[in-house]
Amino acid sequence: MAKSGESVAGSKRGATAGAESDILGPTGRPYRGFDTPRPLSSHGPARIIALCNQKGGVGKTTTTINLAASLAEYGRTVLAVDFDPQGALTAGLGIPTHDVPTVYDLLLDTKRDPHDAIIPSAVPGLDVLPANIDLSAAEVHLVNEVARETILARVLRKVAAEYDVILIDCQPSLGLLTVNALTASHGVIIPLECEYFALRGVALLIETIDKVRDRLNPDIRLDGVLATMYDPRTLHSREVLERVVEAFSDDVLETVIGRTVKFPDASVSGMPITTFAPEHAAAQAYLRLARELVARGAVA
Repeated sequence: MAKSGESVAGSKRGATAGAESDILGPTGRPYRGFDTPRPLSSHGPARIIALCNQKGGVGKTTTTINLAASLAEYGRTVLAVDFDPQGALTAGLGIPTHDVPTVYDLLLDTKRDPHDAIIPSAVPGLDVLPANIDLSAAEVHLVNEVARETILARVLRKVAAEYDVILIDCQPSLGLLTVNALTASHGVIIPLECEYFALRGVALLIETIDKVRDRLNPDIRLDGVLATMYDPRTLHSREVLERVVEAFSDDVLETVIGRTVKFPDASVSGMPITTFAPEHAAAQAYLRLARELVARGAVA
């Protein structure tokens, strides 16, 4: 068995894309390669996807960065929105945050042009709406605003026509910023670490998504639960993934992201892993995730 759940993506790399396989993937379903997405004849309007989990350290930012880069590699125009005051997505793509407008400025002044804050990344086709620690004050400033849950939606509406997909990296909480992200989004991806305690808060997150659907955004849907930090060498990882599949069934994405030291190495370099180590199994896994989301209709 190959290492760290990146195995199947790596070992089957040469297989015909989209073909059914006799080999079962980590989720217990037959491994599929998924076809390479066809080029788009035009771009936009964007489908907006929030990557959300109130537990920290489950791979939200890593997934946002590498999924965005993978979709861009397949010719999609992508905007990655850093909606976490820690600014990890911004730093992970090598974007400066000092003395530049950020998403925080756009939330406080919705008449401001979002183009003032959007910065192209080093990855062709991938732009970034950065954040820094200033965003931590947003909830205090917005609490008395009218329709405060829809402010991010109003910001993104101004640029949605220019992108095929907008990915929002949410902070690890279920506060006002996360509700804003869910209200602005068409879909949600839940990165879920293959560890027991990561399972405990998912029910609360699903409840929050349901409340947003009922009260603010009737069109939002769950695009998938993404198993991250999977290590097939441990019984614990395998059992947790089995429980996730039992709980969420077909909502669990077939692509599984393995645990590897390459992710922090790539973050320190300010690059997605698809650029830092394009032949690594983890990079191939994120490319496969992009193909799977296109195959599922979550992305054009």
